[in-house]
Amino acid sequence: MGEQPIFSTRAHVFQIDPNTKKNWVPTSKHAVTVSYFFDSTRNVYRIISLDGSKAIINSTITPNMTFTKTSQKFGQWADSRANTVYGLGFSTESHLVKFSEKFAEFKEAARLAKEKSQEKIELTSTPSQGGAVKRNLLPVSKPVKKKESAPGDLQSPLTSESINGTDEERATPDTPQHTEARAELSQNALPFSHSSSSISKHWEAELAALKGNNAKLTAALLESTANVKQWKQQLAAYQEEAERLHKRVTELECVSGQSTVIKSQKTELNQTIEELEFALKTKEEELERLKAEVESANEFQSHKDALLLKLQDTESRNQTLEAQLSDLEERLESSQQEREAFRKSLRSLLELLDNKIFELTELRDSLSKLLEAS
Repeated sequence: MGEQPIFSTRAHVFQIDPNTKKNWVPTSKHAVTVSYFFDSTRNVYRIISLDGSKAIINSTITPNMTFTKTSQKFGQWADSRANTVYGLGFSTESHLVKFSEKFAEFKEAARLAKEKSQEKIELTSTPSQGGAVKRNLLPVSKPVKKKESAPGDLQSPLTSESINGTDEERATPDTPQHTEARAELSQNALPFSHSSSSISKHWEAELAALKGNNAKLTAALLESTANVKQWKQQLAAYQEEAERLHKRVTELECVSGQSTVIKSQKTELNQTIEELEFALKTKEEELERLKAEVESANEFQSHKDALLLKLQDTESRNQTLEAQLSDLEERLESSQQEREAFRKSLRSLLELLDNKIFELTELRDSLSKLLEAS
């Protein structure tokens, strides 16, 4: 499965100043995610935090670590492997308590995993059958048990990795002590092999495996012995650092009287933030109202454009009708003139007809008189 996150929270990350060993140096500009990871292949718990692509916390939890709550929202722990002290500032006390509980839980799990690993090593180093094999391995297995119990108080990193050998240890040639141990084991095993010619290949294979495990344990023993002095120096340095930190805590508790001023300033800032949030909300509402007005104005403009088009169409039709009306008026006027001329000609014809009728009447009368006279 590999390494998987099992618990996450958010906090501001700090590290102790490596120069002064007193002041906290922030390693993140804002709250970041801090996660517990579990590596099932190695039974290792780690605390990891990333700020972007940069790892600001990479701490392996060991049974000797202690998470200390220095205030209601701040906690810290020392990492001997990273040679630093990490600090976390949480937003609430409940987050700090939850993180502390998880730290204690995974610390206990790491301790149990280390004990199981040591039990497996002891079982592997103790042969299950063959009295002669026990006699050959006894001088080497006893010192290993003593060295495993002694460095425990000194935060010894004697884990399954150091016992099985890291990549660098597997690549390093055997030390003189290692070579002598192998030579002694071979000399002790030689009479046994000559005197027990009836032992099967199974016992030879088991003996070879035990030799390999014995060699690994010897290398781990030599490595832990060489590092005991360094661990003691680190422990003394951590004790001095703890004393300095306790003094620093005392100084901070003396300065805690200023917390009331800080609280009042925080209250004022919270009020200012609330006022700004209210003003922002008001501006957002006004912005929404203006957006609605702009939308209505756009609708009105589109309606206005439609009316303008209709008006232009109406004006063009009106001009056409006016042109038709003027033409009709001209035609009416001409027809009236023609009618008046027709009336005049008709009157003249009537007058001429009246004259002709009068003349004919006179002619009739004269003819009548002539007829009467004849």
